[in-house]
Amino acid sequence: MKMDQRKMLTVLIVDDEEAYREVLQTILEKKGYETDTAANGKEALEKLKQKNYHLVLTDLMMDEVNGMELLEQIKANYSDTEVIMVTGYGTIQNAVEAMKKGAFTYFIKGHDTEALLIEIRKIERFASLESENERLRSLRPSVSCMANTKNKKFQKVLEMAEKAAQSNINILILGESGVGKEVMADYIHHCSKRKNHGSMAVSCHALSENMLESELFGHEKGSFTGAIERRKGRFEAAHGGTLFLDEIGELSLNTQAKLLRAIETRKIERIGSNKGIDVDFRLICATNRDLHRAVEEGIFREDLFFRISSITMEIPPLRDRKEDIPDLINYFVQASEKEMKKKIHRIEASVMDFLLTYPYPGNIRELKNIVERLVVLSTEGVIKEAELPEVRSNDGAKRKTASSIIKPLKDVRKEFEARYIEEVLMLCNQNISEAAKKLHVSRRQLFNKITEYGLK
Repeated sequence: MKMDQRKMLTVLIVDDEEAYREVLQTILEKKGYETDTAANGKEALEKLKQKNYHLVLTDLMMDEVNGMELLEQIKANYSDTEVIMVTGYGTIQNAVEAMKKGAFTYFIKGHDTEALLIEIRKIERFASLESENERLRSLRPSVSCMANTKNKKFQKVLEMAEKAAQSNINILILGESGVGKEVMADYIHHCSKRKNHGSMAVSCHALSENMLESELFGHEKGSFTGAIERRKGRFEAAHGGTLFLDEIGELSLNTQAKLLRAIETRKIERIGSNKGIDVDFRLICATNRDLHRAVEEGIFREDLFFRISSITMEIPPLRDRKEDIPDLINYFVQASEKEMKKKIHRIEASVMDFLLTYPYPGNIRELKNIVERLVVLSTEGVIKEAELPEVRSNDGAKRKTASSIIKPLKDVRKEFEARYIEEVLMLCNQNISEAAKKLHVSRRQLFNKITEYGLK
């Protein structure tokens, strides 16, 4: 279970005493935790099916499904959810038994709730650490691959990013779709002093206006149809960390006005509430739109543009970073091997030539998709030309294979020679001496060709 930061810890309080549920809920919400309640174990199990919780605080003695039975169900089906058993003096022994079955600890009713809050903060720290470690594990290879660029223009962009990361200044990342704008935002976050706090990403293009405002600002229970509980938005979730708004050029003018106010005041209001909430975040935005033109056309606010673009950096398209393509291919092949549990031993020369020369209108995202497809369709660890996808040329016409690309004659000769040698070796059952005789070359010459073309 992932936790973006402290204020997003979710707690389910389960107790058949309504007054006690309400007291605990009030205490925890004042401390910034997101809470729901259930009157019994059966109701709790229904809520667990609908929502992820970091912690369940449950009474031990309840009708229908008691605390011990609830604990067993949680540990069997929601292993990432921690359980604290709430008990009276008479059932402490049972609570100790519950700890043997996986409960995090127990809390005695009537004791100072500060002891309970200390235990919750322990769970919170564990969840934050686990989430950050998981995020870093998934992020580090792609960031490392990006940071090791051989392209001089992109190196300058990275240098700018590293300098900008040391401040809280707003950053605008420009670039075509698929160039890695979100990876750049993650890179800036992890170069900054905010790296130990959450980094929240929101796609402004993927949600309707109303849904986007709820996602950004949060909402109060009952503020609109379907708002069955209070929800904190991404501004609050990014408190102390970084908020990344992707495709910001797609925002409506109404949402732009609310965003501008939040940036200027560092305060937000949840939908359905007039209460201001202080937020501390570093803002990074990205778009593949021409915002200057959007301002001229009146569909993007000029004052917001100046606010979000204190520093502007543009990521060059992949076709202008050809020296990075071999490393990216290697990275995506390795990542696909791990994910799909397949091992690639060889890539046909014609496929590699295609991957190195194709212009990638979809940039890194398209390269990633093509490599993943090739790994999926590979047989016996070999990626073959026949599995290349259909791609479009500049005139819009579809073409399927690498051979449709015009190449230097010497490259075509090499490809043909490699394929022919491979076929002869197969006919000779991989006997190099016999193949060399049939090809009228020395064994050493053939061995050098096999090594050059990676045929063995």
